[in-house]
Amino acid sequence: MCSYNNKILQRALVAMLTFLAVFAQASDYVDVLDLPAKSSALAVRSPLLDLARAGQRLVAVGQRGHILYSDDAGKAWQQAAVPVSSDLTAVYFPSAEQGWAVGNDGVVLHSSDAGATWSKQLDGRQIGELVFKHYFALASAEPGNEQWATLADEGQRLIEEGADKPLLDVWFANDQLGYVVGVFNLILRTTDGGKSWTPFQDRTDNPQGFHLNAIASTGDALYIAGEQGLLRKWDDILERFIAMQTPYEGSYFGVVGRPGEVLAYGLRGHVFRSTDGGYTWAQLDSGLQVSISAAVLDASGHYRLFTQAGHMLLSGAGNSPLQLVAQTAPSPVAGAALAADGALALVGSRGVRTLPVE
Repeated sequence: MCSYNNKILQRALVAMLTFLAVFAQASDYVDVLDLPAKSSALAVRSPLLDLARAGQRLVAVGQRGHILYSDDAGKAWQQAAVPVSSDLTAVYFPSAEQGWAVGNDGVVLHSSDAGATWSKQLDGRQIGELVFKHYFALASAEPGNEQWATLADEGQRLIEEGADKPLLDVWFANDQLGYVVGVFNLILRTTDGGKSWTPFQDRTDNPQGFHLNAIASTGDALYIAGEQGLLRKWDDILERFIAMQTPYEGSYFGVVGRPGEVLAYGLRGHVFRSTDGGYTWAQLDSGLQVSISAAVLDASGHYRLFTQAGHMLLSGAGNSPLQLVAQTAPSPVAGAALAADGALALVGSRGVRTLPVE
C-alpha cells in the first residue's frame, strides 16, 4: 500500500512540476511583434524571401525578422536592427534612403537610412480595427449601402481573428504614396509615408476576396497580381484597381515590365506578355512546369525569370520562347534584384547569392 501511495505522490509531483514549467514558459512568452529580431552569423544563409536596391545598397528580408544589407554588390552582408521577429515577405525602396518591408502578422516596417535600422508602422493587431472603423463610418453615413456594411463586417472578423494577417508585397511611388497587399483582398494605401493607412478593398475589383500576391509598376502602369488569374491595373480616372482579363486561371506570383510592356508570371511556368496595357496577352513558352517566383529586368534590357526550383529563364525578342540558362549550382529563388555592378542578386531558402550576368 505504501509503495502504491508513493507512486501516486510521485506522479502528482511530476504533474505539478510540469505545470509550473509550462506556466513559467507561458509567462516568458513575448509576441513576435514585440520581440526584436535576433542577431545571427547564419542569417545570410537562412531563408530569405525578397530583396531590393536602395541606391547602391542591396537589402534582403526573410524569416524571423531578418533584414540584411550589402554595400559591395552582395559580397559581404550586415544584419539590420529590426523591432520584430515576424517573417518578412517583401521589401521596396522608392529612393536610396526611404524603404518599407512587410510580412506576416500584418507587419509594416519603415527605414529612413537605406535599411540599416527599421521601425514598425503597422501590425495585424491594428489592421482589423482600422478596417472596421473606416467602413463602419461609411456604413453609418450611407445606411442603405450594403457594400459598406459587408466591409465593416469584414473588419470585425479581422479584429476577432487577431494579428494573423499576412502581407505579401509592398510598393511605393515615392516617400509618401504607397500600397501594401496581402491575403483575402487585404490592401491598404498611405499618402503620408505610412503614418496613416486607408483600406482600399472597395477600390479593388476582387469580389471573391482572392489573395493579392504582388504589386508592381512597369513605369507607366501599376498592377496587382493574385490567385486564380487575378490581375488588376490602377485606373487614374476611376481611381481604383480594375480587372484585366488574362488567358490563365491559375495564380500569378508577380509582374515585371517597362513602359509599353508587361509580363505576368506564376504557377507551373506560365508567363504572359502584353504590349497594349494588359488588354491582350500572348503566352511565352517557358518549357517548364515549375512555378516562376521572381523576375528582374537586367542591364541589357532582358527579362530574367527564376523558379522555385532554381531555374533561370531569359527572354528573347517579342513573343519568342524563353531560354533556359545553364547554371552550375541552382537553388530555389524567392526574390531577385540587380546589384550596382550589374550582377544578379538572388535570395531563397538557402540565403543570398550573386551571379554574374553573361
